[in-house]
Amino acid sequence: RTFHNASQRLLLSQVAGCVFPLVAMLLLLLFLLLSPQGCSARYDPTWESLDSRPLPTWFDEVKFGIFIHWGVFSVPSFGSEWFWWYWQKEKRQPYVKFMETNYPPGFSYEDFGPLFTAEFFDANQWADILKASGAKYVVLTSKHHEGFTLWGSKYSWNWNAVSVGPKRDIVAELATSIRNKTDLHFGLYHSLFEWFNPLFLYDASNVFKTRQFPTAKSLPELYEIVTKYQPEILWSDGNGNAPDTYWNSTGFLAWLYNDSPVRDTVVTNDRWGVGSICKHGGYYTCSDRYNPGHLLPHKWENCMTIDKWSWGYRRNAQLSDYLTTEELIKQLVETVSCGGNLLMNIGPTHDGRIDVIFQERLRQMGDWLRVNGEAIYGTKPWRTQNDTVTPGVYTFKPKEETVYAIFLKWPISGTLVLGDPKTIIGETQLIGHKGQLKWVSLGEKGMTVAVPQLTPNQLPCQWGWTLQLTNVK
Repeated sequence: RTFHNASQRLLLSQVAGCVFPLVAMLLLLLFLLLSPQGCSARYDPTWESLDSRPLPTWFDEVKFGIFIHWGVFSVPSFGSEWFWWYWQKEKRQPYVKFMETNYPPGFSYEDFGPLFTAEFFDANQWADILKASGAKYVVLTSKHHEGFTLWGSKYSWNWNAVSVGPKRDIVAELATSIRNKTDLHFGLYHSLFEWFNPLFLYDASNVFKTRQFPTAKSLPELYEIVTKYQPEILWSDGNGNAPDTYWNSTGFLAWLYNDSPVRDTVVTNDRWGVGSICKHGGYYTCSDRYNPGHLLPHKWENCMTIDKWSWGYRRNAQLSDYLTTEELIKQLVETVSCGGNLLMNIGPTHDGRIDVIFQERLRQMGDWLRVNGEAIYGTKPWRTQNDTVTPGVYTFKPKEETVYAIFLKWPISGTLVLGDPKTIIGETQLIGHKGQLKWVSLGEKGMTVAVPQLTPNQLPCQWGWTLQLTNVK
């Protein structure tokens, strides 16, 4: 239509001036909603920016994971997963003697590679065992300090599980089985440095002023495993006494949080270079077997191992070298009561078996969690973590206003005294046992609970028990 006078043309321009920006805004909003990036925050490659990223909520809710240390070190399976270092670098006598006694002169660590056969490795069976443990996430060593990758890395020529030994992509097989058969979150451990890699040794000799190794090896591997396997936990380790600037950790983490396929769900730890541990990253590990016994202002994880002396499998381990189920339950409840997660390690054999003692421990953890899981999963720390009278710990579910008192010794007297709950009215129940329990308030603080007289076969579980308390302060 033709507009003949100035007033009509002015009106048209005013309408267009209002409508077109509105349409543009709607199109922009639609683009942002449909964009893979959505409206997520962007993070700069600085610790200040990266540390501001909220930890994905799933990690705090799951509480319990399984660590798996598996690699070429599982072939000698003697002493420690640090076998190569102790034998060749530190020349510790037990390791030197072991090699002299059992292997021919000139046998190198690389010769163990073809012997890492994994013929009994069944990823579906592993998934079933891990699921039975009650764990909600798993972390596999995709590459330890020896440099051998459990996937066919383009950056680890002839020193990977597809080219040498099993001739299989271990990472892919386990990731597929975990995702198809369980509800566990799949994670990968990755060592930044490698003990004897010539590129790393060259950089170290230059006091890390050169960066040949991270540029050609470590960083490409990290991008490769994230893009290919999309782990929800990236467990970094082994800084080689080099700073995070050498590893370009902040640059990688910015990509991981901003643009990677797991940017919205991935969690990371704090081992990204000298000075970062217990200070920067996603959740804190602080040290191996870290269990502070008190609340921390930051989410943390206690990574520990069933074998007291090694993370990898040891053929020479004795029964007393393994933590008992009672000790493992104690580690779990103490860790969770203080706001941490427990990452409990096992070491498979070179031929791909999870040894029966590890299977037993895992299944017994699962038996306990099937009864007491509500006091573990999805809980928060209570106002006090340890009871002042009876050895035990507390956890809390704020929405349900429920406090859980976990005690590890059954009171043969028939009476359990709790020193911290403040209560006048409420209900008390032994989880796994029907009916309410009688109790008496001890005044302003504390309560005495009459536990049921049960035979060992009538107890709801072994190793530890939980009282569910309501209307307590």
